[in-house]
Amino acid sequence: MKELTALERAIVSVLQIDPRASWRKVAEVLGESERTVSRRGTELLAEGLVSVVGIRPEPASVIAQLTCSPGTARAAAASLAQRPDTTFAYTVSGSGDVVAELLIPPARLSTLLSEELPATIGLTHATSYPVLHYFRTIRGWHPHPLTPAQVSALQARHTVDTGRLDTASPLDGVDTALVEALCADGRATFEALGRRANVAESTARRRIDWILGTDQVQLRVVVEPALLGLPTEALLWIRVNPALVEAVGEELARDRRVRYAAAVAGDCQIVADVAVEDPASLFALVTASTWARQVERVETTLVLEARKRGGLRLAPPAW
Repeated sequence: MKELTALERAIVSVLQIDPRASWRKVAEVLGESERTVSRRGTELLAEGLVSVVGIRPEPASVIAQLTCSPGTARAAAASLAQRPDTTFAYTVSGSGDVVAELLIPPARLSTLLSEELPATIGLTHATSYPVLHYFRTIRGWHPHPLTPAQVSALQARHTVDTGRLDTASPLDGVDTALVEALCADGRATFEALGRRANVAESTARRRIDWILGTDQVQLRVVVEPALLGLPTEALLWIRVNPALVEAVGEELARDRRVRYAAAVAGDCQIVADVAVEDPASLFALVTASTWARQVERVETTLVLEARKRGGLRLAPPAW
């Protein structure tokens, strides 16, 4: 997989902070030609190398770790990726074969764990980790940080990673149509959004401001870490004294190598998704980080293949 150029990475960095920033704004922040930024940014989106999609929050979420019969892991991951309630689905190394996160109404948790997940193709064993708290979601992942001045020029209240996925409210027909459109294409124009909901562009603009400002939809940029020069991705299953969970989680959230970190219920207390340059960097992360001195145990599983990221289903890689 090729890596993005320096300009392309900079464009991604801007979109990670403000996913709906105009190309003019992106160019101004980066000090680049608007024509160049618009051309390359549009190409990145058209080629599917970068996507801006939305996720509708739910009050409950759970990380599922599945062990599958030989030869069925990729099919199981693909099956989970097809579900509308999964945010990510990976095949992984280690004792489990597939890991996925699901966002659901609390009333569906029992049915999910007792009936739906056990029906997954090839499943032989499943362990569930209900999420108690997010320290970082991928909305807050910025592996190539911009300058404070650039961030200040972009930051908006609806782009901050609050760590909350439970603020969604009941919606009327217009807002439902706008939410569905944003989830499919987070950079859709207000004109296109208005057509989708059969309302004026000005109405769409006003409602989108409310939808994003109240976290009815959370926009995030989906890009393969390898394209950003970070081809080694892993999940860390961290066991830590309960009194230290918050301190360790907050430190993980300050590390740009950490894409995602959540406190969970189960035989570990924190699950983190990290992306680094190579195995040596991963070794340094899990052995030399300050937080590593505070934990009892870390199980590291490599992400072998992503079939879904940020709520976006991905095509299988061409081998």
